[in-house]
Amino acid sequence: MNTIKTTCPYCGVGCGIEATVEDRATHRVSIKGDSNHPANFGRLCSKGATLGDTVSLENRLLSPSIQGQRVDWESALDHVAERFKTIIAQHGPEAVAFYVSGQLLTEDYYVANKLMKGFIGTANIDTNSRLCMSSAVVGYKRAFGADTVPCNYEDLEQAELILLVGSNAAWCHPIAFQRIRKAKENNPNLKIVVIDPRATASCDIADLHLPVKPGMDALLFNGILAYLQQNNRIDQTYIDTHTEGFAAALHEAVKAAGSIEQVAAACGLPSEAVATLFDWFASTEKTVTVYSQGINQSSSGSDKCNAIINCHLASGRIGKPGMGPFSFTGQPNAMGGREVGGLANTLAAHMDLENPEHVDRVGRFWGSDKVADKQGLKAVAMFDAIAAGQIKAVWIMATNPVVSMPDADKVKRALQQCELVVVSDCIANTDTAKLAHVLLPATGWSEKDGTVTNLERRISRQRPLFPASGEAKHDWWIISQVAQRMGFSDAFNYQSSADIFREHAALSAFENDAEHQLRDFNLSAFALLDRSGYDALQPVQWPVTNVQSAGAARMFTDGQYYTSNRKARFIPITPRPPVNAPDNDYPFTLNTGRLRDQWHTMTRTSLAAKLNAHRPEPFVEIHPADAERLGLATRSLTQIESRWGSMLARVEINPGQQIGSLFVPMHWTDQISSHGRMGAVVNPVVDPHSGQPESKQTPVKINAWPARWYATILSRRSLQFAGVEYQVSVRGDHYFRYELASTDPGQDWRAWSRSLLAAVEHRDEDSCWLEYSDQQAGHYRTAYLPDHELQACLLVGPDCELPEPGWLGSLFAKKQLSRAERLSLLSGLPPKGEADIGRIVCSCFNVGEKTIRHAVQAQQLQSVADISACLSAGSGCGSCVAELKEFLPKPS
Repeated sequence: MNTIKTTCPYCGVGCGIEATVEDRATHRVSIKGDSNHPANFGRLCSKGATLGDTVSLENRLLSPSIQGQRVDWESALDHVAERFKTIIAQHGPEAVAFYVSGQLLTEDYYVANKLMKGFIGTANIDTNSRLCMSSAVVGYKRAFGADTVPCNYEDLEQAELILLVGSNAAWCHPIAFQRIRKAKENNPNLKIVVIDPRATASCDIADLHLPVKPGMDALLFNGILAYLQQNNRIDQTYIDTHTEGFAAALHEAVKAAGSIEQVAAACGLPSEAVATLFDWFASTEKTVTVYSQGINQSSSGSDKCNAIINCHLASGRIGKPGMGPFSFTGQPNAMGGREVGGLANTLAAHMDLENPEHVDRVGRFWGSDKVADKQGLKAVAMFDAIAAGQIKAVWIMATNPVVSMPDADKVKRALQQCELVVVSDCIANTDTAKLAHVLLPATGWSEKDGTVTNLERRISRQRPLFPASGEAKHDWWIISQVAQRMGFSDAFNYQSSADIFREHAALSAFENDAEHQLRDFNLSAFALLDRSGYDALQPVQWPVTNVQSAGAARMFTDGQYYTSNRKARFIPITPRPPVNAPDNDYPFTLNTGRLRDQWHTMTRTSLAAKLNAHRPEPFVEIHPADAERLGLATRSLTQIESRWGSMLARVEINPGQQIGSLFVPMHWTDQISSHGRMGAVVNPVVDPHSGQPESKQTPVKINAWPARWYATILSRRSLQFAGVEYQVSVRGDHYFRYELASTDPGQDWRAWSRSLLAAVEHRDEDSCWLEYSDQQAGHYRTAYLPDHELQACLLVGPDCELPEPGWLGSLFAKKQLSRAERLSLLSGLPPKGEADIGRIVCSCFNVGEKTIRHAVQAQQLQSVADISACLSAGSGCGSCVAELKEFLPKPS
């Protein structure tokens, strides 16, 4: 068996993994955390721990095709190159675009950016990272002169105050959050403040939760800035020596946020809570502010980032241990994309498109006189241009915009009418791939070979566990082959990812010295790296130079920034509310985000049965008062509608929601859920500086969906349904689970189930079936079990009160059911003496709510530590700890 060190392909934490290949032919691999990797020291979240369940060939795209017909690589590459050349010749370079992804490796990203900006000659290349961190980029560049993240994970452990702002790190960055939790356990003086409209799992360790009114974060941080000045807590020496623009920023802060009472009223917070926050920030030198999508995904996201940075500059809390403004990036290689200029408004190696010196420098390095010198179209504008017919050809790489983009139905229509849609992906069936004229099979995680950069600037290797499957090729190879066929052979004659990384490093070092004004991103130590050195590359934080070969843990330690005068800039911030406010027609505010156990559009995570158990369906969280007023019951179906689209979701009643606010996760697609695409509902308004969509604030209405029947089906084989309005399919362990509902009258359930669930030869053999029917009440249940082995079961009812299928699902692991199990099967409840674990709470150890509740009562467990000792729940990634506390006895 062969053990390979690689990097997790999920969030921006960048955890190291040790993968042991047990059977190369069947892709069987065991996964554990790399105890030596400085990002995670061996810990993995539920997603990372189940990577071994996601590397099969199921739903893999394994061969190229044109218009649905399989072709060889030569034909596919020739076709793409000729079509791009023809469209450029007829309409100019602005008529083509690339839409790429934070799932690409840095080498893939580099080659795509080089082709589009350097040789096609347009900056119409953007990335799905636009949707998650482009406002943070603008904030850093405006303040520091460069897109430089100043902090690292050790700062979280050395801080004495951590603000989590718009960041549910417990679910979205679980391993980083566990470091914060551990730091709090080790340091009684460490205070945690969560600033978020929702009460999330991250509030579990909070000393203070501020449920700020949606969109008011900039005003809150302006209030901190004003408070620092009014209470003589600014660092005047630092301001005078290392910054500029303080007076203007302070003036704007005082105007709208000059008193605690003003701030509290505008933010919808108690004055005492605001006073506590301000006092803690003012009196605690070692303060880290962690911010993520709740800040970035806003029409004023860039300003919110700068409002945060202003407070750190004013107090001199930057460049020192345990302090700084720390943007938590969403994707595994969003940072790598930022390094190579993967955004439509940036140039490679942290240079600027609109700086003639930078354009000239990159052109000389690449040997091209076509380097783009103006910004291209950012994501939302790009798809608008496709819809308008201005962009005639688009190449989409490793992403699924028909699901993830705002106003996603418009994106779908745009691609349907586009002249040429090329999709390169490792997955065969996605909402976006269905609209492609050309499909190109790319390697996936476990086959890719390259580098990624995590959210603390740490470069790590992603190494292949298996050779490429089928005819799949690396993205960099596909792009290079098209580039060569377009006439750019000399510039794209790469033989390996190591060649590309070496060129990427050399560009970062090119004319990067005091004479040319130093740039932050510098990998000069790797500019001559050979293949063996690349293969052996250890995790390291850039910059990595010949002088600083061990990398840099922390930036701005000398107070020198990357502006023309080397001083950081304060940015005056005038807070702005969300563009679209709730009204009488759309009275609720829709907030969107991620789940604990799923990733993006579920193309990888849905293959792991463990990850589907915690939240198997699209859902909407709503405050109890709103649910009662609207007559919405838990698990009933609702329709959520905005001016842009609609979706269906199950109701989850949660007092952690604000009244008038809803929360819906982003993950479900048309491949998994018939009406679960959240992106169709989200408004397409963007930040004017960053182009990042306002995904956290869409006005919507919500109403009960009048289903006349609900059904759950478990089946060993996959099934297809026609004419059923609500359908959700998820993978279980040895079975597929389907949740169905419809506003139409019910079926002839007996005939329908036998034609659907059974093999032809057994459809009418009554001995193979168990059955219960109460036609008047609308209940029907049946199970198909030839030779006493459960093959499928159907539960139908007039409402959503169907049995939780946990125990039923466990029966699919058995070759034969006992008589007691068969007698109990249609009730959905186990016979006496058999365990029913209930809904999964801990995905790491497959521990359900009924198991936890029984153990707490039977053994009088008093703490999460007791539960972990008894059941292991909570001892893995720790993401379920907050939920485990709900099962403990309430203090009297």
